[in-house]
Amino acid sequence: MKRLRENQARMHLIMMLALTFTTGIIDAVGYLGLDRVFTANMTGNVVILGMAIAQADGLPILGPVIALVAFLVGAAAGGRLLRGSRKGWSGRSTIAFSITGTVLLGLGLTCFLVVPEEGTPWAYTITGLLGAAMGVQAAAARKIAVADVTTVVVTSTIVGLASESKLAGGDGKNFPRRVLAVVMILVGAGVGALLLQVHIGVGMGVSGGLTLLVALAGHLMREKVKAAEAEEAASVGADAGATAGSSAAAGSDATAGSGRG
Repeated sequence: MKRLRENQARMHLIMMLALTFTTGIIDAVGYLGLDRVFTANMTGNVVILGMAIAQADGLPILGPVIALVAFLVGAAAGGRLLRGSRKGWSGRSTIAFSITGTVLLGLGLTCFLVVPEEGTPWAYTITGLLGAAMGVQAAAARKIAVADVTTVVVTSTIVGLASESKLAGGDGKNFPRRVLAVVMILVGAGVGALLLQVHIGVGMGVSGGLTLLVALAGHLMREKVKAAEAEEAASVGADAGATAGSSAAAGSDATAGSGRG
């Protein structure tokens, strides 16, 4: 059982890194294909919005606002969905990631039918839906609680990478996963930029498909752990029952022997 739980923790790390990769894709699609807006990295939106309000030339205002508000709504909805569920992967985690994956995949397919043009209502609709979907993902990933891998931001990961490294006098315990998180979002952004040259819907579709695979993998692992826990509980119960039965039989024999004496 201990090994199974270790495998589950390892699987959670791999899945969150995969989602970090898809985040890079989605942010590249948003920034390059939807008029310089981030749909997962809200720090970027806040910075762009601040500069735009200060009347920096050519920077968008409406897109970042829509993405920011939609992300907040999505994160709130995800938090509400996961309220009361235990830390780690739960049935509600599967639902949350499935929602994100379905939205991303659906938008990707729809964009093949109606290509979004920058500054149009359809482009802003996509921005909002992407932001909401990534907000749900962020809330669900927070509940999974894989240290240093939030799936939507790497600034805090980079801080931990440097400040807790052996060079800084730390133990460097989570150094590999921190490096991988940064690399995955970097590679994801590069892949997203390349896919955008094919079609704006490709990156969304690929991200959606990968997210749905993560949801399925997490669900299957959870079911495997639940089955093992049930088997272990049944085994413990059977052993306890056998022990109680043996004790009762021994007591009965002792009483009978005393009576014959």
